[in-house]
Amino acid sequence: MNPRPTLPFVNPATGEQFGEVAMNTPAEVRQAVAEMRQAAVVWRQKPIQERVRIIRQLQKVLIDATDEVTAVLNRDCGKTRQDALVEFFITINLMDRYCRSAESWLRPRRVPSGIYYFKRCYVEQRPYGVVGIIGPWNYPVVLTGTPVIAALLAGNTVVLKPSEVTAATNVLIEQLLNRVPELQPYVRVVHGDGSVGAALVEAAPDLIFLTGSTPTGKKVMKAAADNLTPVICELGGKDPLIVLEDANVEEAARWGVWGACFNAGQTCMAVERVYVVEKVYDAFVEAAVREAQAFQMGCTADKESPYSMGPLTFERQVHIVDDHLQDALAKGAKVLLGGRRDQMFMQPTVLVDVDHSMKVMREESFGPFLPIMKVKDEAEAIRLANDCAFGLSAYVWSEDLTRAQRVASQINAGTLVVNDALSHFAVTQLPFGGVKHTGNGRVHGQQDLLQFTQSHSYAVGRTPSPLDIATHLRKPGHYWLGAGIMRVLFGVTPEQRLQGVQELANGVKERLPETPPSSAPATPSP
Repeated sequence: MNPRPTLPFVNPATGEQFGEVAMNTPAEVRQAVAEMRQAAVVWRQKPIQERVRIIRQLQKVLIDATDEVTAVLNRDCGKTRQDALVEFFITINLMDRYCRSAESWLRPRRVPSGIYYFKRCYVEQRPYGVVGIIGPWNYPVVLTGTPVIAALLAGNTVVLKPSEVTAATNVLIEQLLNRVPELQPYVRVVHGDGSVGAALVEAAPDLIFLTGSTPTGKKVMKAAADNLTPVICELGGKDPLIVLEDANVEEAARWGVWGACFNAGQTCMAVERVYVVEKVYDAFVEAAVREAQAFQMGCTADKESPYSMGPLTFERQVHIVDDHLQDALAKGAKVLLGGRRDQMFMQPTVLVDVDHSMKVMREESFGPFLPIMKVKDEAEAIRLANDCAFGLSAYVWSEDLTRAQRVASQINAGTLVVNDALSHFAVTQLPFGGVKHTGNGRVHGQQDLLQFTQSHSYAVGRTPSPLDIATHLRKPGHYWLGAGIMRVLFGVTPEQRLQGVQELANGVKERLPETPPSSAPATPSP
């Protein structure tokens, strides 16, 4: 009997293997979906207050496990304990907001009934049923945990397939979920590589939520089409930063470098390309180099680590980063700082003389690169910012907030940020997601919960009254009535509304009984 394949736990900072987990088989994935389909009948019937109460138990378990979570993220991803805590803090913040607001967000809502005034019309949000969630490796707690919480609060059961790259974190997530006995029957975690993810899609859950790369999103959507399974995708980014001539250059450089290098650049909303108006280009480049030099690279298990950036997380990403750097250099780019790699550690790298022929300016690098391009003016910056297949976030720096917002409004991205970088992800009620090849989903806030539901509409009332307008509109021979009312109520011009009045007047006149002939006595003869 062949041993079951396993996923190793590997520390990217040291190369140490510190454990493993057995992969699930396709049959086990199908069984998990079947179990969650049965459990969904029970979970969806629980009042929202009850679901919130159970999720609050998980919130307590997670907070109690803070040090455990950050230690595993540190070892599994190479993040500093501080960066791991930032990820975990945002997760708990979102969970808390969802628990506070879920009841009001999911409450049935009345809608106007129009001419059917005798009906009470409203919309109710119902869960899909079983949600298959496929998670990423770069932020395996917040980008996996948040959709799980949202789907559960919305009334769904969940089958979670996390990324095989962060297997140790996935095992911990499963353990933490199982520490809440009341929740355990409604969530399953399946471990494995892409074949397990494919098995989950083939098992036809009622909805698939994917966070990952754009190529992966295309594969999942094609496979899901066989069962007409709806797919929500949160995919890649190539976020631009625009620095206008009236920007605070020092602060723009500071937060631009941080936005490019946080988590070693392995962030979908990272600053991946910079456009600087020529008047402040030299000053910005000098400031960016200074800021990048201040980044300390390394990884320890200490909570108070002195390092600001750890390693790349896995080997495939190393090859992508190397390829993008070599492509840029071959096409004329210059490295002002960094550009060297030691095993999995890639130095913060400032690049100039870049253009849109280079992969580093067009494809998602997911590495600590800051490629800076000089532009003539804001119009050229806007054009280049939009010259991209992705549209997740965009950053505009200017001391004139009115101007900055005007520039931002012309960039085709899901979120526009003025004078900051990455901060918007921590705003719990600000929808986060992208356009174009970045995907079709929105997380955070009410939209996050609602995307895990389907709208069901109600029109409730007694038997229509014979005096009711809608009743008369449905009667044969009342074309005149419908046309007249339509023009009166919805006419765009005074002439249309007047025509409607005339049609109604003529229709009523035609249906009035005729005046009987006069019956006055004849005049007598003399």
